[in-house]
Amino acid sequence: MALVHTILAVLVEQPCSGYDLRKRFEGSVGFFWKTSFQQIYRELTKLEEQGLLQSQVVQQENRPDKKIYSVTEAGKQYLRDWITHPSEVSSLKDDLLVKLFAGYLVPTQTIVAELEQHRQQHLQQLSTYQGIEQRYFENPDALSTQSKFQYMTLRYGIRQEMEWLNWCDEAIQFLSIPHEHC
Repeated sequence: MALVHTILAVLVEQPCSGYDLRKRFEGSVGFFWKTSFQQIYRELTKLEEQGLLQSQVVQQENRPDKKIYSVTEAGKQYLRDWITHPSEVSSLKDDLLVKLFAGYLVPTQTIVAELEQHRQQHLQQLSTYQGIEQRYFENPDALSTQSKFQYMTLRYGIRQEMEWLNWCDEAIQFLSIPHEHC
């Protein structure tokens, strides 16, 4: 997946300025697609040049003018075409797993402390996701079609965080038990 797809997916829902897009990233797709603000602005320019987005300049009092970006019909078709092609399974890149793989090089407590810190981060993320679920998806059976797709994305995040917590607990417990050295 490229950043272009993520931007189109967010803007197809609701046109907005680059600043507002950045804010929407932070509260939605930013949970599973990390990018810098500079990358977003760079892509907006490219997408507009390619005819996948169009912008309208809105004048503001006492502030610089802003551009409101919206997805063109060509942009929607580009996104549809991408959605219909099968996705590859994403490779897992995680510093913690590399540290754990070579963790025998340091005292076990060093790795356990790292696992405990990650556990706290995943607990916070789970809490954030559950808050979003309670706020926006209180009655899943009554959701619109669009919201059902967004809800399932959120459910994946919740399940992923729960699994991280289970794995962290397992790893902490396993590594905390004295084992014989070979």
